[in-house]
Amino acid sequence: MKIAEIRKEYKLKSLSEGEVDANAFSQFAGWWNDALESNIDEVNAMTLATASKEGIPSARIVLLKGYDEKGFVFFTNYNSQKGKDIAENNHATILFFWKELERQVNIKGTIEKVSEKDSDEYFYIRPSASRIGAWSSPQSSVISSRDILEQNEVKFREQFGDDAPRPPHWGGYILKPQSIEFWQGRASRLHDRLLYTVQIDGTWKIERLAP
Repeated sequence: MKIAEIRKEYKLKSLSEGEVDANAFSQFAGWWNDALESNIDEVNAMTLATASKEGIPSARIVLLKGYDEKGFVFFTNYNSQKGKDIAENNHATILFFWKELERQVNIKGTIEKVSEKDSDEYFYIRPSASRIGAWSSPQSSVISSRDILEQNEVKFREQFGDDAPRPPHWGGYILKPQSIEFWQGRASRLHDRLLYTVQIDGTWKIERLAP
């Protein structure tokens, strides 16, 4: 099959202004629960798009590790490409695509680090191998071979055993949304798109976007 011939007709659900919650976080919670109940593989996987101070974009998949009305939390190496981008330009976007539900959620906002306490709390519930991995990988840096990672793993395993502390270069970020768009696939590419934009008083303005 030619690439141009690959297509899918979306027809599972609809999305209207009359059926959504007035609060974007409550609306997200409803969709999140739907996704959990649908047994989607890696339901918390999301695309994180960042940009450097020059505006050069980059994107990658990261995992959502928590959310509330403050924002959406993930963890990573602060020295990674994403960490460097965020230090230079704290505007970013995260995108969920739940194909089984024919849904996307696009969240734009600003990012800041979570507290040291929150980073510690999450780090110490990670498996021992993942904690060693946070020390072993100079994330996003050029390395001569995989041997570097394996040698680092052995070194830090010998140093810390099964009780590695959190590295100073590793921790959490929270994206605080300025807008959240809910996208529901519809037939004939006439998709439903509802955009929530936070207002000065903390309420949300809801607008429909053309697909």
